[in-house]
Amino acid sequence: MRVLVVMNFGADPATPQRGRWVIDQVEALREGGLEVDLFSFRPGKDQYLPATRKIRRILKETRYDLVHAHYGLAGWCAQLAGAAPLVVTFHGTDVRHRVVGRMSRVLTRRIALVAGASKALFEEEAGRPGLPLPEGRSAVLPCGADLSRFGRIDRKEARRELGLDPEAPFLFFPADPERPEKRFDRAREVADLAGAELLSGGGIEPDLMPLWMNAASAVLVTSDYEGFGLACLEAMACDVPVLSTPVGIAPHALRGLDRSLCADFRPKPWADFASTLISEADPRTDGRPRAEALSARRMADRVLMAYRDLLGEGADQALSISANSGGARVSGVDLGNDGVS
Repeated sequence: MRVLVVMNFGADPATPQRGRWVIDQVEALREGGLEVDLFSFRPGKDQYLPATRKIRRILKETRYDLVHAHYGLAGWCAQLAGAAPLVVTFHGTDVRHRVVGRMSRVLTRRIALVAGASKALFEEEAGRPGLPLPEGRSAVLPCGADLSRFGRIDRKEARRELGLDPEAPFLFFPADPERPEKRFDRAREVADLAGAELLSGGGIEPDLMPLWMNAASAVLVTSDYEGFGLACLEAMACDVPVLSTPVGIAPHALRGLDRSLCADFRPKPWADFASTLISEADPRTDGRPRAEALSARRMADRVLMAYRDLLGEGADQALSISANSGGARVSGVDLGNDGVS
């Protein structure tokens, strides 16, 4: 099977980690024996027409069994270029954004498989509509955490590598502060109230992200919404405590996990919780076993099952999500209520 993956989240010097989660999935699929080509381009209004033309040329030069686009606007480029069958995984902003979300919902009527990075994207959130559930043409296909990169590192060692004060109180905001939906302002307020320095993930090289997470007493996920919320899993893979709003995978992943919090944002309770963690020498959770259940490798297996079903190579049952059951079925296998299905 040969697959072309398309994404409009190519990295640049200012945001080197952008789109890394898609690359992790591509690499996991390749490790599983699939032949996968990746076409990536930067977002921007002036990029979509050239990208569509490029995809059309690629499809003329090479025969693919299917095309898998990540993000709605990349899906439109692939669809207009004649990609078929076409799978599109939607990741969050392409669903919740007022204009782009409307475009994404139109696109779902023109593609072979509508995939969401989490079950939450098929549901209304904060007054923002979710994806439709076309019968037999929907699935939950997260990217998952790359556990080969993320793991526990001694805090003093992480701080020494990064040149940080070994004794100072640090909290870590794992996103680009310029993205308004990530709510850097909330993280800043918590850090100020807790008397901690706030470290930011903007501009950090992907391979250094585990060091920054391990250097902090906790990771703050303060977003208004998340399609999946990969940073939560990555911190858990490092056994670093997480404070998160109830978005994406967080309500499931953090439920009952010690030294972690999943709750609506309220500055004082969040700061009090963070202060407790800061007071410990090296606070840790037991989050890695949960992250392993949602690793990039396991999620790539799920994606491969979806591909095989779409091409008639899998089980008899079609891909679908039950709108009522809270679970998903891929290739006739019940994936259960694991927070992504």
